[in-house]
Amino acid sequence: MNSCAFVGNLGKDPEVRFTKTGKAVASFSIGVKREWEANGEKKEFTDWVNVVAWGKLGEYCGNNMDKGTRVIVHGRMQTRSYETADGTKKYVTEIIADFA
Repeated sequence: MNSCAFVGNLGKDPEVRFTKTGKAVASFSIGVKREWEANGEKKEFTDWVNVVAWGKLGEYCGNNMDKGTRVIVHGRMQTRSYETADGTKKYVTEIIADFA
């Protein structure tokens, strides 16, 4: 089963665009903090998770979330590839959000 959930804060306002058929799609990233202790010293690191929300959920994200908003994102993980203008193949891993 491909299911994941993350809790974090938005790094910037969601970017909302619309497909040719008028379907909304919102893209944003959330910072997810990890903490641990090493040699008696507290360590902290932030992982950045890319999120995509489609349709009504995408519209909701664009209208109700701003940079810094604390969110819980539930969805499935997806990796896709694309080619840059110079022919380099790039890979992107993102969470396709859904309603929990």
